Amino acid sequence: MLGLVVINSGILSLIQDLGRYGVAQQGITQGGAMDLHAFCWANHLLANDSNAAQLELTVGLACFEALEDCQCALTGADMAATIDGQPISPWQSFLLHKGQRLQFGVAKYGLRTYLAIRGGFKVPVVLGSVSTVMREHLGGLQFGQSVAKDDILEAYAAPLLPTYSTVPCLYIPDYSTEVVLHVIEGYQAECFSLSQKNIFYQQQYQVTPASDRMGCHLQGTKIEGVIAGVISQPIAIGAIQIPANGLPIILLNDRQTLGGYPILGCIARMDLCRLAQVKPNDGVQFRVMDDKSLMRYQQQWMDFSEFFSLPF
Repeated sequence: MLGLVVINSGILSLIQDLGRYGVAQQGITQGGAMDLHAFCWANHLLANDSNAAQLELTVGLACFEALEDCQCALTGADMAATIDGQPISPWQSFLLHKGQRLQFGVAKYGLRTYLAIRGGFKVPVVLGSVSTVMREHLGGLQFGQSVAKDDILEAYAAPLLPTYSTVPCLYIPDYSTEVVLHVIEGYQAECFSLSQKNIFYQQQYQVTPASDRMGCHLQGTKIEGVIAGVISQPIAIGAIQIPANGLPIILLNDRQTLGGYPILGCIARMDLCRLAQVKPNDGVQFRVMDDKSLMRYQQQWMDFSEFFSLPF
């Protein structure tokens, strides 16, 4: 059988693809890879379909053994991966021989690593996606569960590629740098006075350990709005929700589909990839986007979507 067997599942290892779309009206969230930049490059290195299923490793400490010779790719955080004890760097494809073990440590910088296999992992499709959403018991190998010790991660058969690739240095992020998130303000930004918005944009927030795939929780000076809540509304990915305690939450892939707190704005889509690699206790800052920077970010997203043939 082509694929990998789980020797150690690590802290949190989830099957993910691009996400589950067209089901929000049923109260089902999108899920999908948190760091779309790293996910797309991993499939690209192996000439996979853009939606081919991968493993999203959070924190690390996982280990897998090859059932047959297979081609794999690693992107995202450098978790000090080794093949039978020999170091291998991320952002490249490589051959894993039958019986070899791919072992992960813990990343010094960044939070998530993506492990792709040539052909993609063979996982049951639920509502148009294999993405694991644990809260909703959807996707993955079985009922939204993370992968576990002794699980078999079967891959679709695909011919081995004649060459191996690396991601150009220009497109490899430096996860040790300061995190600045650009904000597209929405109409509910009017719920916050200029002085309160100045507080929001001028301080550095700290990511709290409560953060997860649903939302990034921030600690800092509280923001007060002129209203405490709004009529429940659909929530876009990257929405900056200001709950009653005044501490912002950036809503992410596994967010609820509706919410009743004011939303100051949304994080630019490409910046969410960088946010996906922020660890608890790291700092983040915000910058409001003007029309010129908004056009630049829109073009960046369009170029990214076209290059990787994204279906949305």
